[in-house]
Amino acid sequence: MADLLLASASPRRRELLEQIGVSFISEPQDIDETPLLDESPEAYVERLAREKAQQGAQQSSLPVLGSDTCVVLDGEILSKPNTKADACAMLSRLSGRSHHVLTAIAICTNKLGEPELMSQVVSTEVQFNPLAPTQIEDYVATGEPMDKAGAYGIQGKAAVFVAGIVGSYSNVVGLPLMETAQLLQHYNVPIWQD
Repeated sequence: MADLLLASASPRRRELLEQIGVSFISEPQDIDETPLLDESPEAYVERLAREKAQQGAQQSSLPVLGSDTCVVLDGEILSKPNTKADACAMLSRLSGRSHHVLTAIAICTNKLGEPELMSQVVSTEVQFNPLAPTQIEDYVATGEPMDKAGAYGIQGKAAVFVAGIVGSYSNVVGLPLMETAQLLQHYNVPIWQD
């Protein structure tokens, strides 16, 4: 029997929860992901994670984990690219520079009609090597960047672009495991299950 509802369709988040042995079911929540006027990137990802968790908790007796990740360069959110040209432009901007990946996690329970919600935002700094235009074009041609914030996946082919990171690697993948495990423990959701 599952101990948690994951309010996400992300295969990477599912893999990370499986890695630490959490028994869960996945039910993505459909929410409006449009940034609010003058909303900071930190407030944006935290709001989305909280809304996903709260919406999931309205239909589940399990604790619900909501999460959202964004890539931030010069204070601007780089979301998922809409086109290949968009992906190339994002990667060109990231080339040779440092940026931040923010992931918010939120857990909501709705026991006895009394919702309880806790959330946290984790930031990791990622440094990219300078990228040649042909590298960018070849990577975009793989199709990998098209469903990823900032147009890259650190756990995939884009790993060769990364000169270094400061902070949590799993945060860049999409779920900061140390902080997630701490939140899960607060709600008595076990980890390391077979």
